Parts: sequence; structure tokens; C-alpha cells
Amino acid sequence: MNAATVLSGEPVAAAVLEQVRVAMGLLAFTPNLVVVRVGEDPASVSYVKTKANRAKKLGMRSSVIALPAEASEAELLEVVRALAVDADVHGILVQLPFPPGSSIRKSAVLAAIPAHKDVDGLTEVSVGRLWSDEPGLAPCTPSGVISLLDHYNIPILGKRAVIVGRSALVGKPLAALLLRRHATVTLAHSRTRPLADVTREADILVAATGKAGLITPEMVKPGATVIDVGINRVDGRIVGDVDPTVAGVAGALTPVPGGVGLLTVAHLLLNTVLAAALPRA
Repeated sequence: MNAATVLSGEPVAAAVLEQVRVAMGLLAFTPNLVVVRVGEDPASVSYVKTKANRAKKLGMRSSVIALPAEASEAELLEVVRALAVDADVHGILVQLPFPPGSSIRKSAVLAAIPAHKDVDGLTEVSVGRLWSDEPGLAPCTPSGVISLLDHYNIPILGKRAVIVGRSALVGKPLAALLLRRHATVTLAHSRTRPLADVTREADILVAATGKAGLITPEMVKPGATVIDVGINRVDGRIVGDVDPTVAGVAGALTPVPGGVGLLTVAHLLLNTVLAAALPRA
């Protein structure tokens, strides 16, 4: 059996970043992205630094506001509300999750971010617009999945899509985006029984659970497109939610690393440019 086609995220990310460059050239000002981080978690620090550096390489203004791990909800809200009313700030991203033991409520912080600056696409208004088929900013990783499918000319219309994982960050918004493209969508999760029977129905199978190697060959329809959104650290290595042996069954498969993860930052910057162009209402 032939091995699955590798769906690298590199050319897709390059194409999205080219969209960002073109869009920035149409603006009379330089978009400004501000990332707010609470605590010094190494993974968050590294990820935020990557976002800021990529923005600056494109000529976009970007800065990071770092608060201590013990910062209170009131202190964080004061920062976010100041950014919300600052006309010189076009995109606001609050890095999640908050440090362990923090009493900061994610819902309260997201509620303080105006929808037109919500480059993560996570506020109630942004989510409502997504599910109502209204214009707005969609979460970055799900948008990256759609970009990847389009780049490799993988049909969505009329296809059976199964997403394993129902998070507000990936699973649910991706379901909405696939529905917009006229796929038949199933959201599976930890209580789906039997999971393999559901996943084998998928023409497009997306794994987004954070459980290393969850998807195995017997769970995949021969020839299916398998999108691995998982990022797990196992024995010092980064691995996905899909067992590598799935490559012997699938028609196409994203690598981890080097797949969807590359598109998250690219779409964050695209969302920032789109936010800069949105009316302030």
C-alpha cells in the first residue's frame, strides 16, 4: 500500500503570509498587535515570542505585555480594557491558559476584548458571528485547517468530516467553518462510542484531542485525508494525536511538527490585518 501524501504546512503558511503582506500594503497605517501574557510558562513565553518575531519580520508592529503569574483578574482586566479603547491597537491576544492556581476567569477577560480586536476569535460576539454565518474573525488554528485543505485542493463540499475533539479553540469553530463549506460534520469526543466506527466514516478526519497516538490505522477510512492538530510532548519529542502508522491507510496526512501548527501564527497575523481594516463597532 502506498504511503499517504504528506500535507506540509510550510507552503500553506507562506501563502497566508503573502496574503498578509498584500493586505498590509492596502492599508494607510501599520497594524499593531499586542499580546498579553500572564506568568512565565516556558512554552507560552516561547510561543508568544514566535508570534511577535513573525509579526515584526512582516513589518507589523507587535509588542508583549507580561504580567506576573500572581497577577489578579482585576490587574489583567485593567490592561485589557486599556488596550480595548486604544485606537492605536488593532489586535489583542491574551495568551491562554492562565497559570495553574490562577483565579482569573477566562470568560471575564474575553468579555473585555472588543470583537473588532479579537484576533483569537474567542469572544462571545466572534463565536456568535461564526455560527450565524456573519463576517468576523475566526479562530486561527481552524482557519489554518481550511487553508491547508484548500491549498492542496482537497474537496470539502459534500464530504463527510469527522472532528475528534470539541474544544472551543479548535473542534467547535472548525465544525462551523466546515459547515460553511457544505461538509457533513460530526463532532466526536471522549464519550463517543464506539469511536472507531465514527472515524471510519470520515473523508476528512481531524484529530484535535491532545492525546498522543489516539488515532490508529483501524480507525481510518482507506484514502481519507487526516489532519493532525495535536501537539504532545512524549520522551522529549513533539508528536501528534495520530499514530504515524496511519500513513499506510490514509490518502493524505499532515506531519507533526511541520503541519497545522505552522498555520496558527500565520492566521493570527492575517486576523490582525483584517481587524485593522474592520469598522470600529
